[in-house]
Amino acid sequence: MKRWNSEHIFDHPRETVTTAAIQKYPNPLNSSVVGVDVLDRHIDPSGKLHSHRLLSTEWGQPSIVNNISLTNMVSVDERLTYKLHSQDLEKTVLTQEAIITAKGVSLSSYLGGLTASTISSNANEVREVMEWVIHKLNAETKELTASVRGSIRRPMAAAAFVEK
Repeated sequence: MKRWNSEHIFDHPRETVTTAAIQKYPNPLNSSVVGVDVLDRHIDPSGKLHSHRLLSTEWGQPSIVNNISLTNMVSVDERLTYKLHSQDLEKTVLTQEAIITAKGVSLSSYLGGLTASTISSNANEVREVMEWVIHKLNAETKELTASVRGSIRRPMAAAAFVEK
């Protein structure tokens, strides 16, 4: 068994980061994730949101490799925790933890290390995806706000014009 940990601070409120995390896949920056199934999502008595998701991926392997699966040899249990920054409530701390278990092969230590190395190098890409989703959500919010403001102003202006 091998453990991998990382921490990152997002310069966005927790609600924004949490919304982005829920809507992270699919996205154009990581085309390998083709689907997400929510196995369980609930809020515990302390108000924490728990979401257990299963990601479906396609890695573009050559056809000769497609029938070979490492799922019986390597498993990864990844936990991502988003919490308020202790000194700045407009920031969010992401803690990532992965537990890698490689079993049943003579190269289990090597496979565990290789998997941990891959997760570590992908962590920056995951952060970039989160920033992309947050930017997209902020743009959609601004567009919706402008649209609502525009539709509210038009009827009021028309009503004021009729009264004169």
